[in-house]
Amino acid sequence: MTRSAPSIDRGERVVVGLSGGVDSAVAAMLLRDAGAHVEPVFMKNWEEDDRDDDCTAAEDFAAAESVCAHLGLRLRTVNFSTEYWDRVFEPFLAASAAGATPNPDIWCNQEIKFGELFRYAGDLGVDRVATGHYARSDTSRGRFRLLKGRDRDKDQSYFLYRVDQDSLARATFPLGDLTKPEVRALARAAGLPNHARPDSTGICFIGERPFREFLGRWITPTPGPVETVDRERVGTHDGLAFHTLGQRRGLRIGGRRGGSGEPWYVAGKDLDRNVLIVAQGAGHPSLATTSLTAGNEKWVTGDPPPFPLACEVVTRYRGRGSTGRVVPLGANRLAVRLDPPQWGVAPGQSVVLYAGEECLGGAIIEDTG
Repeated sequence: MTRSAPSIDRGERVVVGLSGGVDSAVAAMLLRDAGAHVEPVFMKNWEEDDRDDDCTAAEDFAAAESVCAHLGLRLRTVNFSTEYWDRVFEPFLAASAAGATPNPDIWCNQEIKFGELFRYAGDLGVDRVATGHYARSDTSRGRFRLLKGRDRDKDQSYFLYRVDQDSLARATFPLGDLTKPEVRALARAAGLPNHARPDSTGICFIGERPFREFLGRWITPTPGPVETVDRERVGTHDGLAFHTLGQRRGLRIGGRRGGSGEPWYVAGKDLDRNVLIVAQGAGHPSLATTSLTAGNEKWVTGDPPPFPLACEVVTRYRGRGSTGRVVPLGANRLAVRLDPPQWGVAPGQSVVLYAGEECLGGAIIEDTG
C-alpha cells in the first residue's frame, strides 16, 4: 500500500535551491503560492575561473536575485566550492585521466545538492528542502521511493539514484508532475523575469565549456594513435581523457577515404597502448553493448532487491532503456545483461535500474561486453 509523500504544510519553512534557471524559480513560486515559508538559497560551487567568459555564475546569481525580488523572497547565498572541488571535481578529473567518462552531475546531487545543502538547511532549523528536479517520490512499506518525473523528456531520476533515504525523507519535488512546457507557461504567466532563460547545460555548476580545452587545464594531453577495430592507424588523438565511447565529433578523421563512407565513432580505448579505437558507421557491432559490469552499487531504499533481478536498464541520461537481467558479483558489484543491446555504453557512466516508475538504484559502469 502506498501513499503520496507529505504535502507542504501552510507556513512550513522550506529551503529551495535557487540556481537562476526557470525550473527552480517555478518550484519556489509553487511552494510560496501553497503557503510555505520559502527560504531560497543560491549555491556558489565553482571559483576556479569565475572571471572567464564561459563562467555564468554571475549571470546565474543575478537571475536568482531578480526572481526573488519578483516573488518577494529574500535570497541567501552559500559557498560550497571547497566541497565541490574535493568531492565532485577531483574525482571527475581522476576518473577522466584513467580513461573513464564520469558523470559529475550524479556526484553533485549526492554530495552537494542533497548533501551540503541539506546540512545547511538543518543549520537554519529547516527540515524540508525543495529542488527543481523533474522527479517524484512516495512511501511504501515505510521506505521512500524515487519515481520518474511525469515528463519523460525531462525525467531526472537517473541523476538521483544515489540520494539516500534521509535526504528523500526531507526532499520535495514541486515539478515532478509537470512537463517542461507547463513549467515555462507557469513562469511566463507569472511574469518571472527568467521565464525564457535557456536551460543550463554542461558540467554541474560549471556549465557549458569547450570541453577539450577546459579539461586540458588539469589533465596533460598524451597524444597517441587512432586505430580502427582492425588495428589500422587512421589518425592521432590528443589524449584518451578527451574522448568517450560513441563520440563522433572531434576525431579529425572524417575526410579519410575508403570504407563505407559513413561517420567514424569511438568504439573503445586501449589504455595500455594509449590507442583510441574507432569504428565506421553507427551500426557497427563494436558500438553495441550486450553486457556490462558495474561497481559502487547504490539502492534507493537502502537494501538490494531480490536477485536475479529483471528490470529496465538505462545506461545514459535520456537513453533508451533495455530489458536487463542483473545478478550480484560480490564486493558491491553487479553484472548486467542487456536486451536489446545498448549503444555507446561508456565506463564511468552510471547504469540505473527501474521497475516501472520506480528507480531502484544503480552502479558505476566498469567494463562492457
